Amino acid sequence: MISALKAINLIGNTPLIEVNCFDVGGCRLFLKLESQNPGGSIKDRIGLSMVEQAEEEGRIKPGDTLIEATAGNTGLGLALAAITKGYHLILVIPDKMSLEKINHLKAMGVEILITRSDVEKGHPEYYQDYAQRLAAEIPNSFFVNQFNNPANPLAHELTTAPEIWEQTEHSVDAIVVGVGSAGTLKGLTNYFKTMKPDLEIVLADPEGSVLADYVNEHQLSPAGSWLVEGIGEDFVPLQFDSALIKKAYSVSDAESFEAARILLRKEGILAGSSSGTLISAAVKYAREQKEPKNIVTFVCDNGNKYLTKMFNDFWMADQGFIPKESRGNLEDLITRKYSERNVVTVKPEDTLLHAHSKMRLYDISQIPVVAADEIVGIIDEWDLLTAVENGDATILKETVKNYMSQNIISVSSDDELTKVIAILKQGFLVIVKKEDRFYGLITKMDYINYLRRKLK
Repeated sequence: MISALKAINLIGNTPLIEVNCFDVGGCRLFLKLESQNPGGSIKDRIGLSMVEQAEEEGRIKPGDTLIEATAGNTGLGLALAAITKGYHLILVIPDKMSLEKINHLKAMGVEILITRSDVEKGHPEYYQDYAQRLAAEIPNSFFVNQFNNPANPLAHELTTAPEIWEQTEHSVDAIVVGVGSAGTLKGLTNYFKTMKPDLEIVLADPEGSVLADYVNEHQLSPAGSWLVEGIGEDFVPLQFDSALIKKAYSVSDAESFEAARILLRKEGILAGSSSGTLISAAVKYAREQKEPKNIVTFVCDNGNKYLTKMFNDFWMADQGFIPKESRGNLEDLITRKYSERNVVTVKPEDTLLHAHSKMRLYDISQIPVVAADEIVGIIDEWDLLTAVENGDATILKETVKNYMSQNIISVSSDDELTKVIAILKQGFLVIVKKEDRFYGLITKMDYINYLRRKLK
């Protein structure tokens, strides 16, 4: 008889591999692939641990509601346990989280409440306070509270740490960790205090988080903002244990994203943004060592949750992480050039249905109509609505050229920025020409991103 496993039975025992694409001097760098857990992250471990501990204590029973505040991955770990064991799950998520994570959670049947990421602890919309308040209001609910739940670090003390110890044949010298709830840090510290008290733990902290300064300077600086997801805090978590921390590194978003992109290009490993932070800190630590050391860090989650962000060149350029040569004219506002086939277009003979499909696919409301590499019109949502205002769906099979607007407003790449702003305020795309040829588009967001890059 076939013995079948459940997904939760596959949590843990993740592989440890050595990578060679980073300059770590005489050291060796190993990555523990937590992305290989069934939910795609290291948080599968604590999701299952916290649910099972609450069950053992009689605090929850199938049919109850679990509530948690999460940056996404703990939510996925909890969702895996919840759907397997029969619980309803409500997650409160800050609004900077990737759309992939949110869609993944919704597809698992999780109820998602999105709150503000620009407020601090004590504010009613701060995600942890919001979740705790919900748990007090909803009958038969349980606030999981990963930030103050002993089952969180216990999962790492009982599984993650022993796995590293055995996989390195008891020869690990340093482990680089990030901190969100501090469960990984606390669990590793508890284990290695006994097994190897001289182990050095290195903290990798996003630039803007308060934890690196707390370790290195013994003070709390004002919190900033960062785009890396899942690690970094504006306060010191209750589970934070610095007993084995040797040093902390503050890592910028740019460094984190570049490290994760190099890992994919050179090693074929698709890792999340926090993994880039950890790897950057591990490399910095390794280069400072006077003798060879075996350094372990984590691929905390799978990078498929970040395909529209740090693995998207356009997003990276819009955020200013991919530098571009300044031309001193309107070309500086354009990240999607027509000559590179990066502008979404339709042809005059395409159907309205095809134009609408492209609007939906790329989440845009206006599309240039191009023939022989020249713009001959614009088709937008208003044109589509006008075409079908009588409710005749068959009109969508007619061609774009019959309904497009031919009132094209274009500028030269050397025109003044004020001309662009005037066109944008009228609600139109700005068509930019260079040497009388279609060069690219400027949208309202392109203009705002241009100003944002100038601030940096």
